[in-house]
Amino acid sequence: MADNPSAEPASTISSPPISPTPAPAAAAAVTLTTSTSTIPNTTPAGTTPMTPRKHASRRFSQRRVRSNSAFNTLGSGHSDPHHDALNKIKQFLKGRSAFDVFPLSYRFIIFDTKLTVKHALATMHQHGIVSAPLYDSKQWKFAGMLTLIDIIHLIQFYYLKAETFDSAIADVETFKIESLRNIEKELNVPPPPLYSIHPSRPLYEACKFLIQSHARRLPLIDRDSESELELIASVLTQYRVLKFVSTNCAKEISSLNYSLRSLGIGTYVDPKPPAGNDNPYYPIATASMESTVFNVVNLFSERGISAVPILDENGVVLNIYEALDVTTLIRSGAYTKLDLSIRSALQQRTSDFTGVVTCSGTDSLGKLLEFISLQRVHRLIVVDSEGKLSGIITLSDILKYLIKDAPHYSHSTSVNGAVTTSASQNPLPPQAESAREAEE
Repeated sequence: MADNPSAEPASTISSPPISPTPAPAAAAAVTLTTSTSTIPNTTPAGTTPMTPRKHASRRFSQRRVRSNSAFNTLGSGHSDPHHDALNKIKQFLKGRSAFDVFPLSYRFIIFDTKLTVKHALATMHQHGIVSAPLYDSKQWKFAGMLTLIDIIHLIQFYYLKAETFDSAIADVETFKIESLRNIEKELNVPPPPLYSIHPSRPLYEACKFLIQSHARRLPLIDRDSESELELIASVLTQYRVLKFVSTNCAKEISSLNYSLRSLGIGTYVDPKPPAGNDNPYYPIATASMESTVFNVVNLFSERGISAVPILDENGVVLNIYEALDVTTLIRSGAYTKLDLSIRSALQQRTSDFTGVVTCSGTDSLGKLLEFISLQRVHRLIVVDSEGKLSGIITLSDILKYLIKDAPHYSHSTSVNGAVTTSASQNPLPPQAESAREAEE
């Protein structure tokens, strides 16, 4: 990988100067669980109560994954190595459960809905996560996910509605997670659906649901056989699925030699935008170094995206501004700084930012999946030989291609509880832009 994204069309990583900031203090009101531990009925104040998990460890699937071991019974019906490899990857996904993606021992964080948003943000930052499942301790049931878009809505609300910044600060300091649904009503934003799937369902089925529901993550929910209470096993993300595939299907990935652009993976600048559209990079949302943070926040909310490329006057990619950067403001108490320029806001970026990942449309799908197996990445900016914006590729785009020939999956609740949702049974409306990248 090169350091200068404009130097060559291959995948690159570019890191702007950063200003390190101290990590927040450890938060206590959080429950860490593992697949091999039990969860006590009695928990400290503010933590998420759960029931003992008697089906310990790996009851969802007895098969363990070995690299390239799942395909010895498959015959090749195609002469094209790329499509042969693609079909084998699909069979691999069908032969694994959603729970197989996770290691034998792992941890995840659950927030009680009574917890304050600021406390939850500090905990998420400390543990390096951007979302967490919620648990309603009154009803003893799964209550959705806390994600960065919830924080974006909170910032929008107080920036637009608060009478004074002092009153906004006082409210945010004590604002509880359970009140976020009220914020959505005030902003006329539909509440997020409570999608979930049983851990034993095929991984292929879970992938289809992730794509067709436009969900960035999918909670795995089981039920205790005695109490019938819901048990949150974990949360499946698009990145975790692709990392699982890239790790266990190395031979097949090496045969995926077609270019990203030729496969139609990603969203690319339209040379002929609709009449009356003045965005030269349509349909991709972009910003400049002089754009304000609040304008970019509005783009996040309106388009359902969580990152915007930052360009110069010639269209060269300089940086990227993410929803995660906005949460830095609320964690530091800088609620009055939404009028900052992006240039100034980037100087407050935390030291754990890994850099902008760029690639060329001529890079192969296999090369991209190999990169995912080595480094965490949630989106790639496609640039030309001069470093100018050509497109953007998200994890959703990649996963969608891997399972694109699947029959339509119904979003209804099955008899055995395989997939459930407490919201509308219709898929979410498609976005004007495919940059709804997966976060973990």
